[in-house]
Amino acid sequence: MRFLGTLCSMAACVCAAAQAQVPETGRWQELSFDTRAVNDSMAGQYHALLAGYRRAGRLDDDRAVLQRVRRIAAGMHAAAVALAPQARHWRWEVHTSSDPDLDAICMAGGKLLVGSRFVRRLALRDGELAVLIAHEMAHAVAEHHRETLSEALHFNPQPATTLEVTMARLDSDLALQLYLRHLSHFQEREADQLGMVIAHRAGWPSAGFLSFYRKLAREEAPTLIASHPSAASRLSMAKGMARLFAASQASRLPTPW
Repeated sequence: MRFLGTLCSMAACVCAAAQAQVPETGRWQELSFDTRAVNDSMAGQYHALLAGYRRAGRLDDDRAVLQRVRRIAAGMHAAAVALAPQARHWRWEVHTSSDPDLDAICMAGGKLLVGSRFVRRLALRDGELAVLIAHEMAHAVAEHHRETLSEALHFNPQPATTLEVTMARLDSDLALQLYLRHLSHFQEREADQLGMVIAHRAGWPSAGFLSFYRKLAREEAPTLIASHPSAASRLSMAKGMARLFAASQASRLPTPW
């Protein structure tokens, strides 16, 4: 992934490591950068990215997809905030782009960007689009960007490394990217799980989970260094989560006389 003045750089120097738990999964994280500093820096990257798309005429240019994405994301927001109350204070933003290489991302602090061509190519229905949006929101809720930057800090550590320096290394250092590949895989799997929880709590049926991951499986191409778990394993998780939600709902039904 892809900066503030001298004062902000000083404030964003390495903090004492803090421990936190990912909502719902309960996994412990060791985080070395301040949440606000990470969110502010990511917001700068996000707005620079939007500006580039705007200049190219590719920002929010498919109004139908934009309206769908914003409507579904708005309905998902309460479920995300219920899992991570601190997210209530973030400045969430939702945009789309017709960049053919974009599927979807959500930067720290709730900065969501969805590829309109990706949505149309997969012919995503609302329930399937909800799973995609919830997955991306889950990355923000679980503070995966903050965790990745904190892990990057410990790779070949240097004294007084700032957040901005760490972010620049993360963009350009192939050895560091390879080092973090296993963490990325784990985070993607966690975002699948947490995203389905968010979508379920927002009222979306499990059928959308299954059909979304089936469509991803049909799109999957062989690659030497995959950034995500295999589509087959993601579909398997979706089936397991669907069964879990069905069992949970059944246990809450009134007992017939």
